[in-house]
Amino acid sequence: MPAFQDNYIWLLRKGKAAAVVDPGDADVVETYLHEHGLDLVAILVTHHHADHTGGLRALTAARHIPVYGPARESIDGVSEAMREGDTVVLPDLELEFEVLETPGHTKTHIAFHSPGMLFPGDTLFSAGCGRLLGGTAAQLHASLQRLAALPDETAVYCTHEYTLGNLAFSSAAEPDNNERDRWHETCRALRAGGKPTLPSTIGREKRINPFLRTSAPGVIHTLTARNGAKPSDALECFTALRAWKDVF
Repeated sequence: MPAFQDNYIWLLRKGKAAAVVDPGDADVVETYLHEHGLDLVAILVTHHHADHTGGLRALTAARHIPVYGPARESIDGVSEAMREGDTVVLPDLELEFEVLETPGHTKTHIAFHSPGMLFPGDTLFSAGCGRLLGGTAAQLHASLQRLAALPDETAVYCTHEYTLGNLAFSSAAEPDNNERDRWHETCRALRAGGKPTLPSTIGREKRINPFLRTSAPGVIHTLTARNGAKPSDALECFTALRAWKDVF
């Protein structure tokens, strides 16, 4: 469900039961639930930013439903404090999610993983990653490497439609990447038709996303030419990429 300028609120449904992820706007959710005759049974929250939590109070005002969010942060409306390795069980949807602590974008960010699907919040975007808004480059790099280790077929339900802008940066960071170029054309066509570029997959992101390609010769060559020195390791490469993207 599109919200604000470029957010996505993801809804999972089975029969008449539904759960939503990072509902920044309650009105968008309520409208969809009403139009499709669905009952909201749970909410999943990845981090505290208002465009991910702004709808919590309104959505839970008349509903006694669990709201799962990061334990290491006090978020108004979260009832179930989740830590690394915890499990979210949604019996009405016949789903279970493993909680992954993925700090970097924020200090307390979490992601929700179930076989075949990942809700990474603002940690991982298609062809990009989140800004450092509380965490460190080392934390975000480690979190991304952890997500990259998930099975290639895992669908990645990112929370922002940032893909075209990220692909432009990817083209600058690694000019010679034919698969990225083909995906860029596909995404241009999708957006021209008013369609989302998401979900992506872990496998695709490992092939096109410069923040997951810190050992790729093309990325290293570009950064060496840009900064006048070769990155000493993957973390230094990642840190340079993130700083460059901030001003791109």
